[in-house]
Amino acid sequence: MRNGVPSVSETTVLVLDAEPPTPPPRLGSLAGQARILHADEATLAERLPLADALLVWDFTSDAVRRAWPGEGPRPRWVHTASAGVDHLMCPELAASDTVVTNARGVFDQPIAEYVAALVLAMAKDLPRTLELQRERSWRHRETQRIAGTRACVIGSGPIGRAIVRTLKGLGIITALVGRTARPGVHATEELDRLMARADWVVCAAPLTDDTRGMFDARRFGFMQPSARFINIGRGPLVVEDDLVEAVSKRWIAGAALDVFENEPLPADSPLWTTPGLLVSPHMSGDTIGWRDALGEQFVELFEAWAADRPLTNVVDKERGYVPGH
Repeated sequence: MRNGVPSVSETTVLVLDAEPPTPPPRLGSLAGQARILHADEATLAERLPLADALLVWDFTSDAVRRAWPGEGPRPRWVHTASAGVDHLMCPELAASDTVVTNARGVFDQPIAEYVAALVLAMAKDLPRTLELQRERSWRHRETQRIAGTRACVIGSGPIGRAIVRTLKGLGIITALVGRTARPGVHATEELDRLMARADWVVCAAPLTDDTRGMFDARRFGFMQPSARFINIGRGPLVVEDDLVEAVSKRWIAGAALDVFENEPLPADSPLWTTPGLLVSPHMSGDTIGWRDALGEQFVELFEAWAADRPLTNVVDKERGYVPGH
């Protein structure tokens, strides 16, 4: 063992499998380098002490947060196949010397493209066009030109920056908001002012104690009646009842959500039926081949970890995201 990192011959990787079972691709390349064990939500707690490293393949589960405080040794490295880490962080993990890494870099451009698609769909009234086609109704309308409009993007990490680049390519004037001010990034204290000028407010922020519920009735009240809100960050960043009210009462022109407080979204949620609100099932980053990309990323990180080389994508466990951007 070197610097707390097990040698290859004694390394055990535990995988928290997704439901329904979708084994991570590319792990076969670790044959001879690591022993691979699998767990689900029911068996994770008992198998955690056996693991040197944990791959959280089921990134929708909070099983790690529930199992981590138990008895026995804990993995020295945890990797989650997601950009967010809120589903696994607990005080005990945050206080430990376990290294946590995330899937930064895999979802950035796919999510940015999805945001651009939502902007175009809402500006060009494509949902209504599809409705009218089903009705076989010929109804000419005028739509919005997006070049020259303004976007406020909240979250200055790789996903937020990719969104800014993509929207700029459409001629949209963008402002990027992060935790602190730096070149090209506005501080959170400027958010209300920037939202008040924006035609598009895009949330790509991490979920932390400071950001939970940050988009509420007060914040929606700052937006223009013609503005639209998009959330591809985390569901709990938004007070959903407040958003339903803001859209229903036309305080804002519309919204699109890809993430929710509870997932899958319950069938009786008013979000499904609120006019002017688009709902998608947490799919903005999931392009063809995304699981392969996640598997390849984990293998590369494992090889660096096993060789005692510096890891990329290391999460600041107190802040809840990868710092330095």
